[in-house]
Amino acid sequence: MPNEAASTLTTARSSSKRPAGTLYRGNTGMWSWVLHRITGVSIYFFLLVHVLDTAMIRVSPQAYDAVMSTYKNPIMGLGETALVIAIMFHAFNGIRIILIDFWSKGAKYQRLMFWIVIALWVIGTAGFAPIHLHNVFTEPQ
Repeated sequence: MPNEAASTLTTARSSSKRPAGTLYRGNTGMWSWVLHRITGVSIYFFLLVHVLDTAMIRVSPQAYDAVMSTYKNPIMGLGETALVIAIMFHAFNGIRIILIDFWSKGAKYQRLMFWIVIALWVIGTAGFAPIHLHNVFTEPQ
């Protein structure tokens, strides 16, 4: 008998209509959240490495110079490009999050603001990436 009640309850739950468009079911709110976390963690690890390699100059200037010379290659140039692109998205999306939190109509316009963030990010990337990548691949090593 308990199994019948459980199966009836399960059937009732699965047949009920799920709310459409909740924030974390594949819509813009979820993707914004995911990308914000990924870019934030990436920026954090970059800053950790940056502080450590910069602090190396106090320990050994020769070791610092050796590490800095390893950064002067096209792969690191691509990494710098990815870093700036991540910082741009994180910054624009951070402003969007502030507006959602502190503007009374922020939640109402969160989807529109997401697409504005994407547009600004694409424009910023289009302005930065070609110039930086040109410098990375044309400057003598």
